[in-house]
Amino acid sequence: MSEPRNDKKRRPLKNLPPERFQPKVILIWMAVVAAMAALVYFSNGKGQTSANLKIQQIVDFADKGMIAKGEISPDPGNGRDQSIIVGELKEPLLDGANGTKTPLFKASGRLTDTNMEKLQKSAVFVERPASTMLSQIAGQVIPFVLIIGLLYFLFMRQIRSAGRGALSFGKSRAKLLTRDRDRLTFGDVAGCDEAKEEVSEVVEFLKDPKKFTKMGGKIPKGILMVGPPGTGKTLLAKAVAGEADVPFFSISGSDFVEMFVGVGASRVRDMFEQGRKSAPCLIFIDEIDAVGRQRGAGLGGGNDEREQTLNSLLVEMDGFDTNEGVIIIAATNRPDVLDSALLRPGRFDRQIYVDLPDLVGREQILRVHARKIALSEDVDLSVIARGTPGLSGADLANLLNESALLAARRNKKKVEMIDVEDAREKVQFGRERRRVMDDGEKKLTAYHEAGHALVTAVLDDGLLPVHKVTIIPRGGSLGSTMFIPSKDILTQEKKRLETRISIGLAGRIAEELVLNDISNGAAGDIKMVTKIARHMVCDWGMTSLGMIAYGESNDTVFLGREITRSQAYSEETARKIDAEVFRIVNEQYARATEIIVTRRPALDKIAEALLEHETIEGKHVMEILQHGEMRSPVVREIPPLPKSGEKQPKKPADVPASETMGGTAPAANPA
Repeated sequence: MSEPRNDKKRRPLKNLPPERFQPKVILIWMAVVAAMAALVYFSNGKGQTSANLKIQQIVDFADKGMIAKGEISPDPGNGRDQSIIVGELKEPLLDGANGTKTPLFKASGRLTDTNMEKLQKSAVFVERPASTMLSQIAGQVIPFVLIIGLLYFLFMRQIRSAGRGALSFGKSRAKLLTRDRDRLTFGDVAGCDEAKEEVSEVVEFLKDPKKFTKMGGKIPKGILMVGPPGTGKTLLAKAVAGEADVPFFSISGSDFVEMFVGVGASRVRDMFEQGRKSAPCLIFIDEIDAVGRQRGAGLGGGNDEREQTLNSLLVEMDGFDTNEGVIIIAATNRPDVLDSALLRPGRFDRQIYVDLPDLVGREQILRVHARKIALSEDVDLSVIARGTPGLSGADLANLLNESALLAARRNKKKVEMIDVEDAREKVQFGRERRRVMDDGEKKLTAYHEAGHALVTAVLDDGLLPVHKVTIIPRGGSLGSTMFIPSKDILTQEKKRLETRISIGLAGRIAEELVLNDISNGAAGDIKMVTKIARHMVCDWGMTSLGMIAYGESNDTVFLGREITRSQAYSEETARKIDAEVFRIVNEQYARATEIIVTRRPALDKIAEALLEHETIEGKHVMEILQHGEMRSPVVREIPPLPKSGEKQPKKPADVPASETMGGTAPAANPA
């Protein structure tokens, strides 16, 4: 349920981003057009040569009809009765000055009344009023003034913008979110009810602070949201921005980092200065581990710019000058690398863990994302939620989006259950690749997957039943054995871990037993088996070596990932650890071998079914194991794309699969 929105008494937002329409651009183009028009108007044929004639010659040419057009204008500069005659002849005239022919002519001198009458009778001359000195100066100066002014405006604008850029390094890059653009509320957030409840207290305090202050309580100064990627930390912050009736600033941790020394600390101070001006307000820092890493973890000495930024952040959050009304909300998926001074109460008072959603949370998330997708009636979101353990909210949103794209590609009007199943398999296991395989490779892959499926069906305790077995290449594997858990598995018992090791070794055992040879297809299985066995010995205390952690995992803070395991034990203990790992793997190898040997006919039947149908379901494996044959029909999972005017065949809804174990398929490429 989302809280009611309080749209009353909303304060106008400041520092809104500029609109795309900028009048300055229009003014610049208008100035350019005006300058070009002035040049064309005032030049008016300048630059062309014209022949210098006498006025009497022009009169004679007019009598003979040799003049095409002409203009008569007074020349007050040389006297009142002086005139200037310019025009164009019908035939080019040789100019004696430069020896070229030109149709243009000009003349200046005293024009008598008789000659004026003759020129007027020719009807080709037009009289122009006398041009003043001001108009002449304007005709010569205005074009240059426009051009120089335009260039000056452009250059000065560049200089000012460059100056602002040089002085804005220390300015905060926090963006003020508008409340009406892509507004999200708590109703749009699902799957993290506990985290949503804790964050909603901050919003409630900002709306009604007296409710808490009269009890002597204080609002938390900082809230740190921690969790795996894609669980909705940033989405939760956006919902806070939509629900809160206060300014909300958003910034990324990497925005504080700059190539110049002292810029990050300056941006932190400027960000809190903006917050004080808009208090009460919320500031959201995404991926705070980019700026809040533990001090002293860098390589080399000298002045560390990142540490200066962190020190400035520590002082601004809780120093002598305490900022009342500025609440920090930060998000990270690496809380282990953050500085301890940043995590103490008074700075980040609360740490909210946003975990992967459970079964109920996944169904709620699917319902939120399914609002914008046209789903068919056969789509059961609860079944989809049960078949997608371990998926985050972002993965579930991507799953529904892929199913919608797949249904549209198949020319459907609504998304059906088969589309969701195919999209889930594409997201989790990769797209099907119809790679050309000879009979030998197909047989090898079929027996490999049949070994996995057989041992899984025999040792199944009801938590990880076989859902589907295929020899169609997906992603980096030539085949896959898919499982679906009956519930969310939070702990792993010793028996279940040993069962996983047996299942992982079953593919190699089937290859060796049937084909008298082995391949590199079990590379992923061997890595998974070795990892589980070593964890059982070194970390989980499940062997005779006792409940002792042999070796401590060192998280290298500077690199941000685990790269080493310190050896805090003797060489004799190391030999015992290797012996225990070897013993566990060998015992489960013998266990899986016994199952496959005693049920060899079932192994052959499963492999033959895979060679014939390429993909079979878990119920077919159980039928072969119990009755010696498949009794249910095999329905192709991915129907062919329909042609134009052809209807899409439908398939009954089934439970989608989910593989929770390591790679159980031959590798596509040689190791």
